Amino acid sequence: MSDRRVAGRARIGTDFDSVLQAARSGAPWALERLYQVFSPTVLGYLRIQGAGDPEDLTNEVFLGVLRGLAAFAGTEEAFRSWIFTVAHSRLIDDRRRTSRRPQIGGDAFDRDLDRPGGDAEADALQRLGSQRVQALCEQLVADQRDVLLLRLMAGLTIEAIAEALGKSEGAVKALQRRGLAKLRKILERDPVPL
Repeated sequence: MSDRRVAGRARIGTDFDSVLQAARSGAPWALERLYQVFSPTVLGYLRIQGAGDPEDLTNEVFLGVLRGLAAFAGTEEAFRSWIFTVAHSRLIDDRRRTSRRPQIGGDAFDRDLDRPGGDAEADALQRLGSQRVQALCEQLVADQRDVLLLRLMAGLTIEAIAEALGKSEGAVKALQRRGLAKLRKILERDPVPL
């Protein structure tokens, strides 16, 4: 039962039907085989697409695949297509989660510090700016912070924020107004140096 490579892709080959049947029955060896053959390609796809945590997302994809194994019918190529349909859906879900709850500072900036070159003064000012924004956001009520970050950083509409947060549009508008007013007071009290 050796895996074969066809056109640069790992395949199960003629054993696919028996492996699929065993996986449907919950045989650990068959589930492992499906994962070993298909997960490297899924992981590569998610990495190229820029997933935040491609390894974790790959595991989510295969959990979804395992849950739906009983309903799948088809060839190995159809199975591969189905896996990538699941992978793409999980990627879109992941991107939606990320856009609803954007991160301030942190990882993206820290990765930039690892790059050689650059302008030390500009990097320092950017870091101070990121820290200042994070400190300002920490002074807001959580709902105000969520609304403002979704509105200003993610660029979502009032309607999209309301849907994402499970609030009415009026509540989102009020949270936005109160959050901006609080930020204005904070900045009047402690202005940003130029």
